Amino acid sequence: MGYLSPLTMANLSGPLGLSSGELRDLVERALAEDLGQGDLTTSVTVPAEMRACGTFRSKQNLVVAGLPVAAMVFQVLKPTVEWNPALEDGAEVDPGTVLAAACGPAATLLAGERVALNFLQHLSGVATYARRLKEELAGTRAEFLDTRKTTPGLRNLQKYAVRLGGGQNHRLRLDDGILIKNNHLQLTGGIRAAVENAKRQRPQGYHIEVEVTSLAELEEALECGADGVLLDNMTPAQVRQCVERAARRLRLEVSGGIDASNIRAYAETGVDYISVGALTHSAPAVDINFRIVPS
Repeated sequence: MGYLSPLTMANLSGPLGLSSGELRDLVERALAEDLGQGDLTTSVTVPAEMRACGTFRSKQNLVVAGLPVAAMVFQVLKPTVEWNPALEDGAEVDPGTVLAAACGPAATLLAGERVALNFLQHLSGVATYARRLKEELAGTRAEFLDTRKTTPGLRNLQKYAVRLGGGQNHRLRLDDGILIKNNHLQLTGGIRAAVENAKRQRPQGYHIEVEVTSLAELEEALECGADGVLLDNMTPAQVRQCVERAARRLRLEVSGGIDASNIRAYAETGVDYISVGALTHSAPAVDINFRIVPS
C-alpha cells in the first residue's frame, strides 16, 4: 500500500476500511432494499420454529473477500446466528472449498442468503481479478492501482478487496491527493499554471500529479516541477517514450483502457504504476453458492 497518502491511511478504519458501525449501516441498507416488508415466500412455506445450517462454498478458483460482511448480514438479522468461517479473507481457494457456515433459524438464513452472497460474490470477484493482474505483472517493476470508478457506497469495501488481491489503492476521496486532470487544465489555463497554483497552495506533504496526453505535455510537467505524471490513454509505445524521457525524475502512472489483456505490455515499458478502472467497475462476480439443510 505504498501509494496511499497519510490521509488515506487515517481514513481506513480497520482492514475493511469501515468501522463496525459503518459496516452495520451499509448492511442494514442492503437488507432493507432486499427484504421490503419481509420474506413472503419463506413465511408461507417454512415453519417459523425450524432451525437449519447453511454452507457457503466456492464453485470456481477464487480469492475470498467479504466474509466479515456476510457475517454482519446474519448478525444484523439475528445476533444468535452461529457464524463459522472456514478460512480468512485473502485465501485463494479451489472449486468446492467451504468458505463459511451459518446456523440458526431457517427463516433468518433464507432472509440473509441473497445479500450475503451479493457481497461475497462481488468482493471476491474484485479480489480475484486483482490477483490475476498481479500475476500478469510478475517480473516487472510496475504496481497496479484501482481508481475512483467504484460502486457508490461500496468504495471502501471494493478497495479492501483490491488490496486482498495484491493491488494498491489510489485516492480514497477527493481530499486525499492532488491529481490535476484535463478538466482542471481547461479551467486553469494549462499545465504550468495549474501546477504553479497547486505548489503555492498545497497542504504540507502532498505531492502534485498532473495528467498528460502527449510527450510535449510531459516535457511541460517536467519543466514546472510536478511530482508525478498520469499518462492518459497512451499506447505502450508512447508510454515507453515517456519513460525514457522522464528518466526516473518523477513518478509515472499510466491509465486508460487497461485490463488483464494488455496490462503486461504497459508494465514492460518501465512505468511505475498502472491504474485499472476495470478492477472495480468491471470485475466479474465469482460463483459461490449457499446451501441450507435442516439441523
